[in-house]
Amino acid sequence: MGNKTDNSALTEAVFYILLSLLEPMHGYGIIQNVIDLTNNRVNLAPGTLYGALNTLQEKDLIRPYDTDDDSRRKEYVITKEGKETLMRDLVRLKELVKNGDKYLGRKTNESN
Repeated sequence: MGNKTDNSALTEAVFYILLSLLEPMHGYGIIQNVIDLTNNRVNLAPGTLYGALNTLQEKDLIRPYDTDDDSRRKEYVITKEGKETLMRDLVRLKELVKNGDKYLGRKTNESN
């Protein structure tokens, strides 16, 4: 497989999907986790989620997670490439906040 990743910014939904998949999780679990992480601000529709999951698999950012049980729920987990992409975007987001704070005249919280 070739390198299917790029350096473009992640959408908020994709960022939260990848963050959720640091642990194996099925689709409904991802939806619930994103709701919890964002205090009900981001609510992924199933069609949006499954379209994103397919795209993330094509880009080798996530993969199906093999389970031993006979559950009909398919679980996914982030790949090494997915973690690297997530970390790159986190650095980008921190820079955004730092520069936003700087130009809005607020102090930047250096501990974050």
